[in-house]
Amino acid sequence: MAPSRREEPDNVQAENPHQESEQSVGVGALPVLLADKNVGHLHRGLSARQVQMIAIAGTIGTGLFLGTGKSLAQGGPASMLICYSIVGFIVYVTLLLLGEMATQYPVAGSFTAYATRFFSPSYGFALSWNYWFNDAVSVASDLTAAQLVLQFWKVPNSWIVSLVFWLFLVGINAIRVKAYGELEYWLSSLKVVTVVLFILLGIIVNAGFNGSHEYIGTKYWHIPGAPFVGGFGGFARVFVTASFAYGGTESLGVTAGETKNPSRNMPRVVKFVFWRILLFYILSIALIGLNVPWNYPGLSNRSTTTSPFTIVFKEAGSNFAASFMNTVILTSVVSAGNHALFAGTRVMYGLSATRQAPKRLSWTTSQGVPLPALLLTSSVSVLCFGSSFVGSGQLWGWLQNIVGVSNQIAWLSIGLASWRFRKAWVRQGRPLEELRYRAGWTWQWGPPFVVIAVGFLIIIQGWSSVIPEFSLVDFISFYIELPVILVMTLAWLLLRRSPTPQASPSEITPLLRSPNPQNARKWEKYTDLIDVDTVDLNVDEYEEGEQDRDDEAKREKRLSGRGKWVWRVYYALV
Repeated sequence: MAPSRREEPDNVQAENPHQESEQSVGVGALPVLLADKNVGHLHRGLSARQVQMIAIAGTIGTGLFLGTGKSLAQGGPASMLICYSIVGFIVYVTLLLLGEMATQYPVAGSFTAYATRFFSPSYGFALSWNYWFNDAVSVASDLTAAQLVLQFWKVPNSWIVSLVFWLFLVGINAIRVKAYGELEYWLSSLKVVTVVLFILLGIIVNAGFNGSHEYIGTKYWHIPGAPFVGGFGGFARVFVTASFAYGGTESLGVTAGETKNPSRNMPRVVKFVFWRILLFYILSIALIGLNVPWNYPGLSNRSTTTSPFTIVFKEAGSNFAASFMNTVILTSVVSAGNHALFAGTRVMYGLSATRQAPKRLSWTTSQGVPLPALLLTSSVSVLCFGSSFVGSGQLWGWLQNIVGVSNQIAWLSIGLASWRFRKAWVRQGRPLEELRYRAGWTWQWGPPFVVIAVGFLIIIQGWSSVIPEFSLVDFISFYIELPVILVMTLAWLLLRRSPTPQASPSEITPLLRSPNPQNARKWEKYTDLIDVDTVDLNVDEYEEGEQDRDDEAKREKRLSGRGKWVWRVYYALV
């Protein structure tokens, strides 16, 4: 048996931003890591340059470029702006809570690790599988979105292109992590530039530089049906598409918690997230609502969905510009699918390595690629070919609902973990001053707000699938993950209590250690909930070292020296 070791996720920043490490790396999503000689090892091949750009643009994808068309058609400009703003605020508060835990316990794990430690190990297991399912369905969703984007050029049999893209993504991810990182770096760079160009062009088009040479202003907010389309049902439906668009933002909080000196860097990262939400989402959504009417032909229906970004470029008076924009959106679809396939593969590898999935799925190639996990994750993408039967627009809408609800479950779980973490901190008499990062203005209301708000969204966003007419398929796409999470939680709880042999304590290294079972209360034996009075709050706490202090002193010197403005711009960008 190989000695136990703790590994870090792929997205940890390198010590030297100009070098690439080739160390083994973990999955960053699970509560324990099995030290088994039969388990393959991942290779770290992502440079700091790649990690930084992926973190910036990782959530810019089909949700923003294409999902906004569906949101505008179903809810209207006012519903879209309000819903995206509400979800953006919920996500921001959620990341504050995640940042608080990630700064105090910057371990190699994501929010599933904190749900396991502070809420319930069985629920953490179900959450990990849900996270994998989210990524796997996201790949299918992105391949379906590619078919919708291609309809701008009236490409026949667009499902063939989805097959080509699927083979391309599987091939890239099967080579080595450097191939994934380099592709994602350039595609992410293109997405950031495109959003900035769209914002500038959107302002110009609205001011009158468009095909009709007229000032638009708020004209499309006053056409029949606007600004709220479809009543309350249309308004509620936008929440799930907004959740789909914001999906993945929680990964930035995890990355920040894994970087060196998190107690200093976490507030900066969270502040950056706020501005990213404001710039990339809210401002773009506002411009879309101003420049595109909700009843634009082909904006969103059963067979097609057109990107509002493409429409705005077309309104600028150039079909070439519209084709260029559509090409960029197509690359963003490939980027989103590439990112989801990579993440889902690593999550499945981790589930296998911790004996929560078949052991063979943790086998890796000589290049550190978990090929069985990759093939299993990519196999879910076969769903995208269902567009031949139900229409690309309809299928993409269903997949978008599933992924959006999965994102909401992740945020709700962060709220639950934070609620229990804060309660444990107070109940055990730990001073608030000992928290290395504390979102003070959210202390009393933050966790319950996230849990209640996200829970409310999950319940009401399927309103239109029940009223005025019940739609079974729509209803399933909105709510199928709730019973699945419940069943998997109960199944793992029963399986853990079964007499089958489990891994011995010497075979695993706890990533986040559970409280002493001898001190557990009687009800814990049946519910699997963590007791806040006994959970160990000292294990894995971050200790600021001399190197951290030196790095911070170097930063302060740069920001107060002769070239301080250059360094301020540098830190703002990086």
